[in-house]
Order: sequence, then C-alpha cells, then structure tokens
Amino acid sequence: VQLQAFGGGLVQVGDSLRLSCVASGRTFSAYGMGWFRQAPGKERLFVAAISWSGETTYYADSMKGRFTVSRDNAKNTMYLQMNNLKPEDSAVYYCAAGSINPSRYDYAYWGQGTQVTVSS
Repeated sequence: VQLQAFGGGLVQVGDSLRLSCVASGRTFSAYGMGWFRQAPGKERLFVAAISWSGETTYYADSMKGRFTVSRDNAKNTMYLQMNNLKPEDSAVYYCAAGSINPSRYDYAYWGQGTQVTVSS
C-alpha cells in the first residue's frame, strides 16, 4: 500500500482543516489506518485511528472533540477533519496503514506527511 497525504496548509487559530490520505492498491479496505503528527524536534505522536470498516475510531485525548477521522473505502481515502485548531497543533501530519493502535511501530505503511501550521 502506498499512501499520500494532502490538505495541509497555513491557517489561523480557531480555523478548520481537512486532511486526506489517498492509498494505492486494492487492499486499502483491509487495513486499519491512523494519523500521526510530528513537530520539529519532537517524537511522532498518535492522533487518531480508524478500523478497516470505519466503525471503530480512536483519538488521542487532546484531539477528542476537535478532530474526526473517517474513511471512504470506495475512494481509497482516509480523512482527518480538524476543527478549532490551536498553535500546538502545528506539525507534519502523517497517515499510516496496518493497525489501529496508538503505537507508530505497529504501522507498516506510511505516507510522506503534510505540513499544518496554525498561526496566532
């Protein structure tokens, strides 16, 4: 599975942004998927994950209520809707496939990342 993340950009505090992760390959629907983010000089951290069917989702505590992960298996695409963005949300956002666990080591496939910058 090859992944490409899109949709990052420069936004203001309180704005919303939707990231997309497009997968190639016919087995996209078989994989759990996740979003992670990494700020400069910091570890890559779990953001959210979604099961292969989309019925089960998980979020890091700081994202609950603000971020929503979803997927459209017919379009081989996973989404991350981010609302009420804060400066601390600024990071490179990566999508990954192969698990729904919060540990980045459980994911076998990674996209290239998309930069999100929240300006105050």
